[in-house]
Order: sequence, then C-alpha cells, then structure tokens
Amino acid sequence: MKKKLRNGLLIFMFFLFIPKMVWAGDMQVHFLDVGQGLSILVQSEGENLLYDGGGRDASSYVVSYLQNQGVQDLDYMIASHYDADHISGLVGCLSSFQVENLTGPDYAHDSQLYASFMDKAKQQGLDVQHPLVGDVYPVGSGTFTVLAPQTASDQDSNNSSVVIRVDNGEDSFLFTGDAEHSSEEQMVAAGLNLECTVLQVGHHGSASSTSWDLLQAAVPEYAVVSCGSGNSYGHPDADTMEKLQSMGIHVLRTDKQGTVTAYSGGNGITWDVSPCDDYTPGNPDDTGTLAGETDTSQDSGTEQQVWISATGSKYHSRPDCGNMNPSKAVEMPVDQAVAQGYEACKKCW
Repeated sequence: MKKKLRNGLLIFMFFLFIPKMVWAGDMQVHFLDVGQGLSILVQSEGENLLYDGGGRDASSYVVSYLQNQGVQDLDYMIASHYDADHISGLVGCLSSFQVENLTGPDYAHDSQLYASFMDKAKQQGLDVQHPLVGDVYPVGSGTFTVLAPQTASDQDSNNSSVVIRVDNGEDSFLFTGDAEHSSEEQMVAAGLNLECTVLQVGHHGSASSTSWDLLQAAVPEYAVVSCGSGNSYGHPDADTMEKLQSMGIHVLRTDKQGTVTAYSGGNGITWDVSPCDDYTPGNPDDTGTLAGETDTSQDSGTEQQVWISATGSKYHSRPDCGNMNPSKAVEMPVDQAVAQGYEACKKCW
C-alpha cells in the first residue's frame, strides 16, 4: 500500500513539473480548398471551430467535408467578415449543423446574402457575438484569442475582419481573414502577441495584406494561401510571395495542393502534405514592385479602386456615372466589390 502511494506521489510530481507543452492534446487544422475564398476547420478533443465557409460554389463541399470529419455540431462558427467568399458556405452550415456560438464583426452588410445569414442564425436562436480584442475562449485542448478588429465598419469590411490566434501548447495558428495593412498596423501598434507557427495569409495573398511589420511580428514557420486556381485577381500577389520567400517561410497553397491539414500535438506541426514552397504569383505577368526592398513604405498595395453607389448592384470606374450621387459614392478595391456581389457597370467599365 505504501509503495503504491509513493508511486502515485511520484507520478503526481512528474505531471506537476513537466513543461506545459506536454499537457496539450491533439489538434487538427484543415484549410479547405474552397476556390477563391476561405474556410478553416479546427478540431480538438471533440470540439469544432469553423472560421469562414467559402463562397457559394463551395457551400456543399464545406458541409460534406465537415460531415466526413465527423462534425455533428459546431462549438464556434466565426465569420471573419460578411463578404460572399467568406460567408456563403456558413449559410449552408447553419442549415446543416447545430451551432453553439456564432461570432462576427459588429457591422451590418447591405446584401441579400447577409440577410440570409442572419435569418439562418435567427432560426437557430443565435445572436451574432461581437468579441473584444483580447477575449480568450477555450477550444478543445487549446484556446483562441481575438486580436482584431478594434473597430468595425460596413465601409471597410476587409479591415473589419475578426482576427484570431489559436494556441495549442507551443503551436499557434494566426487566422487573419481579409485584414489589410491598416488592421495589421493596429495589431502591431497595440503590442499584441502575433507570433505564430502557421499564418493564414491575409486576403488570399493580395498585396493589400501581409505587411513586413506583420510578418516580422508573427515570424511564422509556415504560411497557407487560400485562393482559387487561375483566379481573376492574380492572387497571390508577387510582392506577398516575395516577402514570404525572403523570410524563408514554407508555403502551402490551396490553388496548387487542394485542402491541406496541419496536425498539432502542442510541440511542432506536421502536415498531410509537404509544403509546396511555390512562391510564384497567381498572375504570371506580375513581376512585383518590391525589388528587394524591406521598407514597409514600399508595400502600399496597387489594387484597382472602383466606386459603389448608395444603391444599385454595379461597381463603377468613376463616382459620377449616370445618375450616381458622387457625394454618397464609396470607393473600394475591385476584388472587394466583386466579393460583395457587385458587377461591373457596362456604361463606364
């Protein structure tokens, strides 16, 4: 009896003083191939977190993929923001799975898709929670921390993206949605812990995201680019890929490799496929603008801007097209306008 008691005490002391990383359980992070969009599934100890759901064409794939992974309910559903290529699949998931916690940024989107998203949430008796920067939530063997946005606006949906860092022992994943330079600057300036093992490259690899400041604060070992093969935006941008290559960050790409899955035991990441380390841009004619510079002033982004009227479903090359009221027109990147469901005006485009 005394021997058993002594052995039990030794076992207790062993678990008391071993490093924290040993306590971490298994976690899988699936970066789904949803084409030109984003969807990430986190699974750990029977709990499930879904971050974005891709566009309309990927909705059935996302539902089927989750079902194949044994998902019956979602402990967390997070809409990074309300653009179509991020929430269309979430509408399908709200129809297919019971959701415990629904999270999104605090702004309203003027689109039928957003209305459908909110209607589906209401049918489940869910209110969209608007987390504060610094809020921490448990998920399986790990936690996730909200890092952005500090403020949200329907006039700047990308920079209203909910950014989170998922931690599992010594492993960490940074999900940035479509957050662009201004959101990244706010996170860095606030002194938030942005270090991560795996970075979801912002805005599908666009030049408007993934600043030098963010990369130098995050210092990821791996970066995952979620974009569609041959997409019309040229994602990922040559400048973004040049930065990743210059820092020696291993790259995985859904446009080249399909769905990729990371496995974390709390002390190092393994993958179901090897990083492709393909740093070529989506547009083969994109030669980039960095020319070896590492100054953040060189990284301002060059996406074409368009104008959106207060009403209507078209985007325009000028703020006074037709009967538009230029004082109420809103300027935004063309890919953001397309993601929100706008089409090119045939008169001015």
